[in-house]
Amino acid sequence: MLTDLSTYSLPILIVTIYISLLLVIAEFSRRYTKVDSEFTRKIVHIGTGNVILLAWWFHIPTFMIIFASIIASFVAIVSYFLPILPSVNGVGRKSLGTLFYAMSIGILTGLFWENGQQQYTVMGILIMSYGDGMAALIGKKWGKNSYQVWGNKKSWEGSLTMTFVSILITLIVLTFTDNWQLENMIIALIVGIFATILETISYIGIDNLTVPVFGGILIYYLQQFFSL
Repeated sequence: MLTDLSTYSLPILIVTIYISLLLVIAEFSRRYTKVDSEFTRKIVHIGTGNVILLAWWFHIPTFMIIFASIIASFVAIVSYFLPILPSVNGVGRKSLGTLFYAMSIGILTGLFWENGQQQYTVMGILIMSYGDGMAALIGKKWGKNSYQVWGNKKSWEGSLTMTFVSILITLIVLTFTDNWQLENMIIALIVGIFATILETISYIGIDNLTVPVFGGILIYYLQQFFSL
């Protein structure tokens, strides 16, 4: 294990610096600008998703990602009870979204990373980070047509953003890893709608777990189905 740590010391350093800068920028923006905590939280939400791309690029092994997700989960639990990282958690409501975010990375990595199927982990995480993050930002800024599902207030503008971004991410990654096929569009459409439904019915931030995990699994099985 010490050999692995030495081998991946540079990638680990790069990821650590990236996350640290992201948090520092978010915290600085919250404290010294007029940006509210909801905006900085979503910026961190989106930006943190890029870590899975760095892990994919640097071929970081499974155990390191799972270990990092466990540490992040612990920090998330502590931050739920203590007023730390207000740029991430200070949104005026109790949410376990940060914990679910960390858990989803660990679960998807355990399911797919070791088998050389990292793209399913990547798609699940990016659909959640970019899809949900952009949906919240667009909905907050331009959401004029609202609706409610089980007490959750959403906007059509935000939900359509979630669908579009999920479709786009799925198409890009599938085409990058498996070339262009018509089936990719069908898979992307199904996943985009499915992810939006899960995000719409979420409660206490559980979409940060259900969207990526079920999204990644759904893409995997849809590809298996179309390859028959």
